[in-house]
Amino acid sequence: MKQLFKIFGIFLLTYLSACKIDPLLPSSDGHLHQHFNLDIPAGLPPMQIPAENPLSVEGIALGRKLFYDNILSANNTMNCGSCHQLRNYTIDSNLALSTGIDGIKGTRNSMPLFNIGYSKKFFWDGGAADLESQVLGPIVNPVELHESMANVVSKIQNHPEYPTLFQKAFGTDVVSSKLIFYAIAQFERTLISANSKFDKWKRGELSLTAQEQRGLDVYTDETKGDCTHCHSFGSTFTDFEFRNTGLDSIPVDLGRYLITLNPLDEGKFKTPTLRNVAMTGPYMHDGRFTTLRQCIEHYNKNFRYTKNLAPELKIAVKNRMTEDDIDDLISFLNTLTDTDFINNKNFDKPE
Repeated sequence: MKQLFKIFGIFLLTYLSACKIDPLLPSSDGHLHQHFNLDIPAGLPPMQIPAENPLSVEGIALGRKLFYDNILSANNTMNCGSCHQLRNYTIDSNLALSTGIDGIKGTRNSMPLFNIGYSKKFFWDGGAADLESQVLGPIVNPVELHESMANVVSKIQNHPEYPTLFQKAFGTDVVSSKLIFYAIAQFERTLISANSKFDKWKRGELSLTAQEQRGLDVYTDETKGDCTHCHSFGSTFTDFEFRNTGLDSIPVDLGRYLITLNPLDEGKFKTPTLRNVAMTGPYMHDGRFTTLRQCIEHYNKNFRYTKNLAPELKIAVKNRMTEDDIDDLISFLNTLTDTDFINNKNFDKPE
C-alpha cells in the first residue's frame, strides 16, 4: 500500500510540474481536489470540458492507471492501451483490424486517441455521444475486452488500491461505472498532439521545404487535393462529420446507419483527423489501404459513385492530381507527424 501511494504521488508531481495547477478546490460534492488546467497549444481551439466532470490531477492519474490496467478485461489480459499503443500513435501496431481477448478479430480499424477531446461523437459510426460513454463500448464488446461493467466494478471495488484512489479523485471510495468512465475520460482529454513540423512552421519557428509547400498547395487547392472541406486546415484537421466516401458500391459495413437507421447514412463513417496520418495506417474504417498513396489514389480516381456519396466527391473530377501532385501531398502530410506526442511520459503506462 505504501508503494501505491508513492507511485500515485509521483503521478501527481509529474502533472504538477508539467501543467498549470490551481490550489486545492472543492468539487461539486464538496471534497477537495487539485484542479487541472489543460494547457492547449497554439493552433488548437479551446477544449470543452463538461461541467459534471472537471479535470483534476487525481482524476487524470486514476484514469491513466485504469486505462492501462488489464482489470478492465474478462480474463485480465488486455486493457485500453493494448489496442491504443502510445508508441504507435495510439493505434494497434499498424494492424488493419485488432484482436480481442478471445482471439476474435474485430471488423473496424483502431482509431487514434490523440486530440479525442475535440470529437463530437465517438467511434467510426458515432455510436457514443460523449467521451465518458465511449469508455463503455470496448469493455463490453465481445470482440474486444468482453467484460461486463458489473464485473469490472466488482473487481475494482475489491482491489486493495483503487477505492482509496477513487476517494482522492471523486470524494468517495464507492466505485461505480460512472466514475470509471469519468476518470478514463479525464485522462483521454489530456492526450493532445500539436507539435509537428507543421505546427512549428505555423508558429514561425522553421520553414517548409519546397516540396512540402507544394504539397500544402495541393492540399488546399479545390481543383487538386481539395482536402480542406473534410479535413479542416490548420487545427484539428477534421470536421468530425460522417461521409460515404465511395469505398464500396454496396456497403459491406453500414456504418452510421447502424446507429441512426437512416438509409441516407448507409456506408457513412467519421472523418478522421490527418494529424500524425503518416504514422497511423492502415487507413479507412476497415484498414483496407496500407499506404497513404493508396488512400490518396482512392480519392483521386478510385472512389465509387454510391447513392449517398459525399457531396465533395460527387463534384470531384477524377484524376485531378498528377503523380507529382500526390508525391508533394504526401510530403506535406508527413509534416503533420508529432514525435513529441509518443515520447510524452504523462501519456505512457504508469510504472
